[in-house]
Amino acid sequence: MFGPFSIDTLFPAFPAVAADLQASPLAMQQTISVYLIAFALMSLLHGPLSDALGRRSVILAGVAVFTLASIGCALAGSIESLLAFRALQGVSAGAGMIVGRAIVRDCFDGADAQRLMASISMIFGIAPAIAPIVGGWVIAFAHWPMIFWLLAGFSLLLLGACAAWLPETHPREQRTPLSLAELVRSYRMILADRMFLPLALSGTLGFGALFVYIASAPAFVLGLLGLDEQSFAWLFVPAIGGMMTGSLLSGRLAGRLPPLSTIRLGFSIMLVASAINIALALALPRPMLPWSVLPVALHGIGVALNFPTLALLLLDRYPRHRGAASSMQAFVNLLVSAVIAGGLSALLSDSVLKLALAAGLLSAGGALAWWLRPRQLPERSL
Repeated sequence: MFGPFSIDTLFPAFPAVAADLQASPLAMQQTISVYLIAFALMSLLHGPLSDALGRRSVILAGVAVFTLASIGCALAGSIESLLAFRALQGVSAGAGMIVGRAIVRDCFDGADAQRLMASISMIFGIAPAIAPIVGGWVIAFAHWPMIFWLLAGFSLLLLGACAAWLPETHPREQRTPLSLAELVRSYRMILADRMFLPLALSGTLGFGALFVYIASAPAFVLGLLGLDEQSFAWLFVPAIGGMMTGSLLSGRLAGRLPPLSTIRLGFSIMLVASAINIALALALPRPMLPWSVLPVALHGIGVALNFPTLALLLLDRYPRHRGAASSMQAFVNLLVSAVIAGGLSALLSDSVLKLALAAGLLSAGGALAWWLRPRQLPERSL
């Protein structure tokens, strides 16, 4: 949870940080994009490292480095040092998220794997949504460095819990050698698979439609809706509610509804949510609560319904390289998220209609990627 949670905990403190460190709005936006770019690049190594060294050791090292990076952020005296420590946070933050998916598939099959992945995906999904709410209440009672002290404390507790209770699920006899040549071979094999990009983009673009609002939260909540720093819940509670509902549905449908039908249902919900969102943006003279945030909740249901099944379909295609496959999946997701946070958000966040259209295009892109996937694959992989 702490990797996605740390993406935007700082959102409500943007004005305070900018004033303290004399940072421009563009520099403040880079606290998100620098984090995500580092997260994405290192995600290419977390999985293969766990394939070679074991899952437990990679997670422990990642959490330890994240704790130190969070302390560095809390002590930062300039925007340059804050960006450097945010990058270090990003380098370490993906260990739990990426290796955690591989652990699920190490231990469970079929409907059991889908049910557990649905629960974990719910936590992954709600983490960046609940983060600004927590950040907003922290800065109501303390200065902005307290946000990073809390992240450091949270990750230190998590380090102790993992050291005490996390088992190793990838035995030595199943590990692959760690070498540059082996890494290149693994990624070449994954990228050569014509099913990889459709599966990765299906989940990534669908979540990207929700992430447009997460990345644009300061402008949407403070600017377009005209609310204060403690009012981020107006956007994120609907998002969290939708994600939780979708994850519960995914778990309940596991073993009852075929995976392909679950994915079709999820994309149908997302496209309906996008159509309603665009219609409301055109119909309302200005953003209005609760109507302007309800489509976000509906979209969250579709995203959380789809993502566990899409993730498992992808991991099942590479049984000996699950860590590498999880890394590549995360890399695609994070790269798109970094583009949204670092570039698209600044262009879209001045208009509700622009945000709605962008979310609709991303949803349609995810559905199109799924529809264009190769059909002649063995049934066992589905």
